[in-house]
Amino acid sequence: MLSLFSGLITSKTRIKILMRLFLNPNGAAYLRELADDFQASPSQVKDELDQLHRAKLLVSNKNGRQVLFSANREHPLYNELHSMVKKALGMDEIIESIVKRLGNLQQAILIDDYAEGRDTGIIDLVLIGDIDPANLLDLAAKTERYIERKIRTLTLTADEYEKNAAILNNRPQFILWKKI
Repeated sequence: MLSLFSGLITSKTRIKILMRLFLNPNGAAYLRELADDFQASPSQVKDELDQLHRAKLLVSNKNGRQVLFSANREHPLYNELHSMVKKALGMDEIIESIVKRLGNLQQAILIDDYAEGRDTGIIDLVLIGDIDPANLLDLAAKTERYIERKIRTLTLTADEYEKNAAILNNRPQFILWKKI
């Protein structure tokens, strides 16, 4: 993950912040939360947040005594950074492969940690549609080797998804792909 950016950006903390906040455009985080997640000192994370904020790559909103940071979707480089983060995490490869090989995919939803922009090494995907299970197992294994992350999938028909939507709505989620 870090290798794509490490030649361009020398601060690993800055890379982690960009990865976290630019993966999911609706994601946001507090200073202390980021410091805990990255196992870094709050002052180190604050310095990086301040630099990214001054560069207008991040926006902040005060919530009581805390400041919530998120990606600036209005920044001219937002789309490129968002795309680079997805490529660094292998999301583009996953979706391209899924759409081509799995049958009648209607929607692919990223849930839990990655939906919040946390690179924990385990990608949780909900795939909705008529999915070929044999191709899914093969595809997941090949993609895991390529992106060096574990992929856990939950496949649901459209009806099953509707019946279980309430359970999934209580979890962080980000729609990666939707059939138009």
